Amino acid sequence: MSKRVVIITDAVEHLGPDLARKLAQRNHNLVLGGASDELANELRELGAAVEVVAEVRDGEDLIRADAVPSLIARANSAFGGFNAAFIRPGAHVMGDMFAATAEDMQAAFEGNMLSTFHALNALVPALIEQGEGGQILVCSSATAIKPYTGAYVYTATRAGAIMLLRTAAQTAAPHGITINGIGTMFLNYPGFLDNTGCRDPEVLERTLGNIPLGRLGEPPEPAHIAAAMLDGQSNYITGEFISVSGGWTSA
Repeated sequence: MSKRVVIITDAVEHLGPDLARKLAQRNHNLVLGGASDELANELRELGAAVEVVAEVRDGEDLIRADAVPSLIARANSAFGGFNAAFIRPGAHVMGDMFAATAEDMQAAFEGNMLSTFHALNALVPALIEQGEGGQILVCSSATAIKPYTGAYVYTATRAGAIMLLRTAAQTAAPHGITINGIGTMFLNYPGFLDNTGCRDPEVLERTLGNIPLGRLGEPPEPAHIAAAMLDGQSNYITGEFISVSGGWTSA
């Protein structure tokens, strides 16, 4: 590989598009899940070689055991391998403990934990086989470390995913592979606004009252942190979780 290569499973929304831009600016080539033609062309203008895997578009696609292997296969065929991967699994199942059903729990488990399991079980052996170390960053949710009663099964399964990556990090560390997590809350993107009702000004106002910084976060902000965890310069941190939530998890 003449340039570092990063896999981003979701380049459609959340922090993925901004992360791709930041890594392109840092001289990386990219394998992207579901990126639009517009984004791919923008990244190529920044100097990156870009491969788009259209059949992997969002977090729920990672429930399929073959989703991440398809991205790895494209990285291998186009670039001869990869150095890092950003994984964004996620099934946003809302409702408190009295509203959640067994079907909700199953959907949350598959979307948040099983998908993380599939991703790690594909990525770690691939990086070990390459023998050059690597970095994996799993996107979870800040609710993984602070209970959120309005998302009972979601919060629990996000926490489970963090324990998966922390345990995997211990196995991968002797091979020079780091595995960390990042989680957002109150991020200003369509998925959050729709799932929480924050398009309603009254709901948004109540929500902002829970955030010490008093505003929603913007996708480039967590993307800045994610890029630092994937660009090959942060290699002495593993098994950790970073909350990007405007101070909510520390309040």
